[in-house]
Amino acid sequence: MEYLQRFGLLHDVFPQNAKAETFFEMPGYVRLRRRFEMLGRQPGVGIVVGDVGVGKTSAIRNLCSSLPRPDYHVTYLCDTAISPVELYRQLATELGVRPSHRRGEVWRDLKAAMTHMVDDEGVQPVLILDEAQHLSDRFLTDLSGFLNFAMDSRNLLVLWMVGQPSLRSVLRMKCHAALASRIAVRIHLEPLSGRDDFLAFLAHGLNAAGATTKIVSDSGSELLYRVSHGVPREAARLLRAAFVEAHEQELSMVDDTVLEAVLDEEQL
Repeated sequence: MEYLQRFGLLHDVFPQNAKAETFFEMPGYVRLRRRFEMLGRQPGVGIVVGDVGVGKTSAIRNLCSSLPRPDYHVTYLCDTAISPVELYRQLATELGVRPSHRRGEVWRDLKAAMTHMVDDEGVQPVLILDEAQHLSDRFLTDLSGFLNFAMDSRNLLVLWMVGQPSLRSVLRMKCHAALASRIAVRIHLEPLSGRDDFLAFLAHGLNAAGATTKIVSDSGSELLYRVSHGVPREAARLLRAAFVEAHEQELSMVDDTVLEAVLDEEQL
């Protein structure tokens, strides 16, 4: 990435693995963090929904990275468009359990493993199901029973389902009422709809990347806000392309003309 040296940057302005000082707390993140901490203390089910690119996975990843080890064991699954048995088998593999091909056996082994983790090892299992809008109706119907421990007297698993807004509609279906009744936390993350919020997001990214001078003009910032519609992933993608374009033109700043060149190229 030759442009980094030209602009005095240590790394991309919005790195894909943003965390700690490179992570920007979007509107809604503080509420998510509080609810995340609550479920860490009182295990249950939470859902996080939002449009593509608003930072759902980044937010959950940042929160998971703050959990003390070995007190918590985090499992992340994103291949959700598969059969229920295969999902349970994936979870079993991540927990070090030999995955049976039979649903009843893998259920039994998983529940025994999680009970052992909590009661004997003092470790709290946390499961993140990303792209949860692709979960099958069969799995969602099944999930409520899977979460039933000790005749439904205990909650041993922290489960976060992360997906697009269509997940909420699915969970409102009558056939999923049992699972919906178990959801303790519902969070909807929005894009950066306000100009001031977007400019704060941009300034944070530039400062965290090591920028010491102004390398994005006011006109460039304004155009970036308008064309990205405040969606962080889209803003990051366009800004990265604009830095490359400015570098190729041997410019020291990204302005609206540089961004327009990037947008024109995308329309070819």
